[in-house]
Amino acid sequence: MFERLPVYQNSGSFKYKVDLDNIKNLSNHLGNPHHHFKTIHIAGTNGKGSTSHILSSILQESGYKVGLYTSPHLKDFRERVKINGSNIPEADVVEFVSSNKQYFEDNNFSFFEMTVGMAFDYFNTQNVDIAIVEVGMGGRLDSTNIIDPEISVITNIGLDHTKFLGNTLREIATEKAGIIKKGKTVVIGETQSEIANIFIDKATSLKSAIIFADQEIANNYTTDLRGSYQKINIQTALCVVYELQKSKWNICQDSIIQGLSKVQVNTGLIGRWTVLNQSPLTICDTAHNKEGLTIVLNDVQSLNYSKLHFVIGFVNDKDLGSVIGLFPKNANYYFCKPNIPRGLDVADLKILFESKLRFGNSYSSVAEALNSAKSNSSSSDIIYIGGSTFVVSEVL
Repeated sequence: MFERLPVYQNSGSFKYKVDLDNIKNLSNHLGNPHHHFKTIHIAGTNGKGSTSHILSSILQESGYKVGLYTSPHLKDFRERVKINGSNIPEADVVEFVSSNKQYFEDNNFSFFEMTVGMAFDYFNTQNVDIAIVEVGMGGRLDSTNIIDPEISVITNIGLDHTKFLGNTLREIATEKAGIIKKGKTVVIGETQSEIANIFIDKATSLKSAIIFADQEIANNYTTDLRGSYQKINIQTALCVVYELQKSKWNICQDSIIQGLSKVQVNTGLIGRWTVLNQSPLTICDTAHNKEGLTIVLNDVQSLNYSKLHFVIGFVNDKDLGSVIGLFPKNANYYFCKPNIPRGLDVADLKILFESKLRFGNSYSSVAEALNSAKSNSSSSDIIYIGGSTFVVSEVL
């Protein structure tokens, strides 16, 4: 799957589909497995992964067999497809590809289409009660958008993947609003005044109820997930849970409490404010755009420390002009390039940061950069690793 077809995460280029015909044809070939289990569909620029895992954990604690489809993966391709926190077995991946390989080749399906088909086929054969399905990119034309979910979720909108989704928040919001389904509730995580009417108008046209999670009564629940940004993700997930309860899903208060307290244990979620070491405090996080980095970097700088060390790398299609200013000037920087073709050249990264008076050294690998940060740190310092999902992936 990886070798034969271009993968957007690695190369940064692929043909963005103009319709869903390919995934519909593949699904029909597989017997339309997505018709045989319930789903929740989750889109958004930031927070959709955490929200998906929170919902999965709560539903698992409620006794349901829960499928979870997310992307990208950090360590193992099989992380993308889970049931009750367990990755799809390697044998099932091999069997699925082997059984359908000729059909895949004859029809030139994309990596994403094959992966979605595999996930839905696996969830069906394993008789899940419900699957939490995260959108890969956008919404309207995403390969996952053939499902008819119980509830749709759009966490928030930021300027990301502009090459494919549009250059304005309104254009991107319109693409993500494409997951709203007729007569089905949509939960919007964050009210953004400049685009709220796009979701309201779309929901109204489809006779779908719409809930803005951040306008509901704030929750006081705690979770094992770190980072202040999890507060809104919890709020969004709880709005979904309350809607499920109205539809007679058996989710009790204790299951909510237990699910929130054991998200990482129940689902295996990693890469969100993951603490790798306590002395010096070493944190990695997959935040990679302005909206995500704003929150994470504020959290980092609110901690007690002697010095800050940033091990960072980016992909080459990000607008770094909007994010460099978020990083503090009085910190040590260790510039690196994630080991993928799409990674931003470390020399270019260093020039960009130093033009904004953020100084540091460049390294030939993520590992070399991290080792240097460790050797230059005292026990009272903080090391932050991030900038790209792929930098975090290498560290983990």
